[in-house]
Amino acid sequence: MILSRGFLMPKALCLTSLAVAIVTALLFLADLVMGLAGMADSAPLRGASSLMDIAFLAAGIAIAVMSWKTYRELG
Repeated sequence: MILSRGFLMPKALCLTSLAVAIVTALLFLADLVMGLAGMADSAPLRGASSLMDIAFLAAGIAIAVMSWKTYRELG
């Protein structure tokens, strides 16, 4: 079996996007929870907008799911 240099790149990109999506989702989840709990001063984004937190949380989860499915498909 000959492994070319381009064989591992799609997997690495999938894992990188998965990691970035998880970090993004956790950041906005923490901001949403802390903003709703009355700790907006301690929140990562100072609880600026709950709608923004929900939108970016949903986007982060969607990208994480797509990255994971693509990684498994490359398999």
